[in-house]
Amino acid sequence: MSDAAPSGRRGRSARRERRQSGPAGQAVPYISRNIPNYDVLSEEGVERIEANADRILAEIGLEFREDPEVLEIWKDAGAEVDGERVRFPKGMLREILKTAPSQFTQHARNSARNVEIGGNNLVFAPVYGPPFVTDLDQGRRYGTIEDFRNFVKLAYMSPWLHHSGGTVCEPVDLPVNKRHFDMVYSHIKYSDKPFMGSVTAPERAEDSVKMAQIAFGEEFVDQNCVMIQLINANSPLVFDSTMLGALKVYARHNQACIVSPFILAGAMSPVTVAGTLSQVLAEAMAGCALTQLIRPGAPVVFGAFVSSISMQSGAPTFGSPEGSLLLNGAAKLARRLKLPFRSGGSFTASKLPDAQSAQESAQTILATLHSGVNFALHSAGWLEGGLCSSYEKFVMDADQLGMMHVLAKGIEISEETLAMDALQEVGPGGHFLGAAHTQRNFEAAFYRSAIADNNSYEQWLADGELDSAARANSRWKEMLRSYSGPELDPGIDDALQAYITERKASFPDSNV
Repeated sequence: MSDAAPSGRRGRSARRERRQSGPAGQAVPYISRNIPNYDVLSEEGVERIEANADRILAEIGLEFREDPEVLEIWKDAGAEVDGERVRFPKGMLREILKTAPSQFTQHARNSARNVEIGGNNLVFAPVYGPPFVTDLDQGRRYGTIEDFRNFVKLAYMSPWLHHSGGTVCEPVDLPVNKRHFDMVYSHIKYSDKPFMGSVTAPERAEDSVKMAQIAFGEEFVDQNCVMIQLINANSPLVFDSTMLGALKVYARHNQACIVSPFILAGAMSPVTVAGTLSQVLAEAMAGCALTQLIRPGAPVVFGAFVSSISMQSGAPTFGSPEGSLLLNGAAKLARRLKLPFRSGGSFTASKLPDAQSAQESAQTILATLHSGVNFALHSAGWLEGGLCSSYEKFVMDADQLGMMHVLAKGIEISEETLAMDALQEVGPGGHFLGAAHTQRNFEAAFYRSAIADNNSYEQWLADGELDSAARANSRWKEMLRSYSGPELDPGIDDALQAYITERKASFPDSNV
């Protein structure tokens, strides 16, 4: 079948692209929520969880492994240090966290794409970390740098994703100790949205900072956040040397850290929501406070990646009611600390972009919006419990994110939306299809999905009997064919490539 289409179809396609690119044909840089937070945790409940977290911190403590410098920092701050175990007096961490900003700007290469993290704002970022990729044509396979670039391009082209993300898939065709150069470069080269740096080793974090300094300027990076990074606690109650090393690098350079306990409740935390939230709060407070001891005022985000496990198999589960309750409760804990909050996304344990993946992802992304999340990693492309980045699911999820933009606006009340002129024009027994009010507003009246099929059964048959995944397959291919990248200053591009070439040549390849 030819890629060419009749002129009428091209015209409809162009109009559809304009409608799907956001208000007035422009991508929306981030969501400013105009709806209240949905809060399931009572004031008494949250106070008891906070008291429980204080007991964890004071009586049990956390381990900070293989990092004498961090132990010395805690000792100087007044914590009790016993070997690698650190215990914290009640109220100590909350006092330290008072220097952390409640909201901050992450600057993009294109200033029109800067994002505000915190407050009533919500930033959607794509999937992070899978070693595998999949699509309907080639199936499941290890990710490559070509796949990585493709996902960066898809995120750049989607009006509903505000961020380029980080490790959108692992490019396993490159050496482990050098692939971070190509990943960070791809974010800078093929997109002008904000991006994330490497955290897999302190020296890789330093390389990420250096590349950001080349792109933005050294002084600008020192005074502004241009990267945000994912720092996971090794739950329960441990921070390892790799994460601590990356945290120190980014905090010293005034770059944002998302301190995020990684918890599958029942395995890495208690089986109860309240017990898990107590642990999440203790771990997040400790990591976030450490950034402030390193550089007071450095941007930091309270994170929570929390789901449950199947008590029959031990496998992670997603889209569960317990997961939504954990997300919602953690959001309230973050707000009480006056910290931005990261959680949520489009999670699923399904192996295919099927009904299970749609149901589980819809449950999570709705909870993300309603709970007041500020930064939502894994918003598009997540499959197989995070082991796989899916091309089809990427664009299916992005379509759902567009719906979240509409929902976040709430109900607009104005003379135009109250539509009295339409009601007077039509009167009893008429219809509104030809009304002047309808003609003024029909283009933007309702969200129009790029994936869903709302045609008649006969039209669906004539169009090839395609399901959602098949339509998504055509969609991502069409997007990549039409990709036109943002401009990058040739001098900056040359400097980045020269730095990468010099650094790669300075040490041998390694797969660790």
